[in-house]
Amino acid sequence: MAEVVLFHHALGLTPGVAEFAQGWRDEGHVVHVPDLYGGRTFSDLDEAVEFVDGMGIGHWIAAATAAAAEHPTADVFAGFSLGSACAQYVAQSTPGARAALLFHGALSLATMELAWPEGLRLQVHTAEADPWVETDEVESLIESVDGAELFVYPGSRHLFADASWDEFDEPSARLLNERALALLASL
Repeated sequence: MAEVVLFHHALGLTPGVAEFAQGWRDEGHVVHVPDLYGGRTFSDLDEAVEFVDGMGIGHWIAAATAAAAEHPTADVFAGFSLGSACAQYVAQSTPGARAALLFHGALSLATMELAWPEGLRLQVHTAEADPWVETDEVESLIESVDGAELFVYPGSRHLFADASWDEFDEPSARLLNERALALLASL
C-alpha cells in the first residue's frame, strides 16, 4: 500500500480527478487530493491556463508543497498536467519519497532546478501529439533518471485520463491507470 498525494490539473479538482483518486483508494492505497483552488473549477482549458499563468508556477509549487506537508507520511506524489509539475517538485524535494507519477506532462531537471534523488521511481504518461506537452522537457527528464518509464498514448488529447473532461479517452485512461497501479503495487 502506498500513501499518495495527487494534484489536480488546471481545470481544478474535477469529478474526474476525484473519481481517479477513489479508484486508487478502492485498490487499498491512501490518496489525498488537495484542492489548490479552494473549490473553484473551470470548464474551459484556455481560461484555466490563463488563471494558472496569472498566479505563476511558483505560486502553485508553493501551494502544492504546503498541501503535501499536511500529509507527512505520504511517499508517492502524482499529478495531472499542472499537477504533474507540482508532484514532480514535491517528489524531488521530499526526503524519503518513493515515486513520482506524472500524467500529461513533466519538466526537465534543468527547468526544475533540482537533482533527481537516488531511488525515486518515475513514470511519465503523455499522449503522442498532445499540444500542451513539451516533448523535449519530457525526453530530457526521462534520459536523466535511471529506470524512468515513459508511456506514450495514441492521439493528441490532453487530460485524457479525466473521465469528466470532454477529451477523456477510456482505453488510454484504463491503461494509464493499470500501469500506475502496477508501480504502486511494486513499492
